[in-house]
Amino acid sequence: MKLLVRNLPRSLTEAELKTMFQTFGAVQSCTLVLDERSGLSKGFGFVEMPKAGQCKAAMQQLNGQDIQGNRIRVKKAVPTSAEASPAKTEPAPDAGAPSAGTLYKRRS
Repeated sequence: MKLLVRNLPRSLTEAELKTMFQTFGAVQSCTLVLDERSGLSKGFGFVEMPKAGQCKAAMQQLNGQDIQGNRIRVKKAVPTSAEASPAKTEPAPDAGAPSAGTLYKRRS
């Protein structure tokens, strides 16, 4: 299960974030979102844990906690529409063949 962690202190490191969640179980991945120009944290990140029960416990215990003066928010990450359903691509129609949506009239 993947969690979104918001309102993180900008000085918090990925290692510190990971350590916070490891107290509840194994952490598959931990990523802080960084500003491209400055390289500094944008104040949110994602943590992925393989066991749903441990993930839910972490979410309940850490949501609303004060971390270095910031009250963090932890919730289940919702995939964006691009992540949820990959773009459907159809092969280009054959130049001589009619497209699937072509209507035909009956000859009398």
